[in-house]
Amino acid sequence: MNIKQGDIWLVNFNPSIGKEIQKARPAVVINSDLLGRLGIRVIVPITGWKEYYEEYPWIIKIQNNEQNGLAKLSAIECLQIKSFSQDRFIKKLGVVPSDLLFSIHSTALKTFNPLYEIA
Repeated sequence: MNIKQGDIWLVNFNPSIGKEIQKARPAVVINSDLLGRLGIRVIVPITGWKEYYEEYPWIIKIQNNEQNGLAKLSAIECLQIKSFSQDRFIKKLGVVPSDLLFSIHSTALKTFNPLYEIA
């Protein structure tokens, strides 16, 4: 499999526990391509957009388009970062532009440090 940073893949999130994201859903690969030797990828899940997500600074709205391959207006859930085996990856859907990837990285990093405001 050729899984690259910035790709959006359909990924199997099951089994999950508690409030973790569940089922097969899109996810953005955020790790560097240089870290691919173990067959593990760091991802952030994508879910359907809900208006109340506007209040959550760790969620990024993404409009569906031909480039990203998403079926509907969606939300990138930067708080639920996962490291998954590439065996969970089902198929490539598309890619995100570099400015959005930078925003995902920045937002995800801010969830680790309460000294920084997420904006």
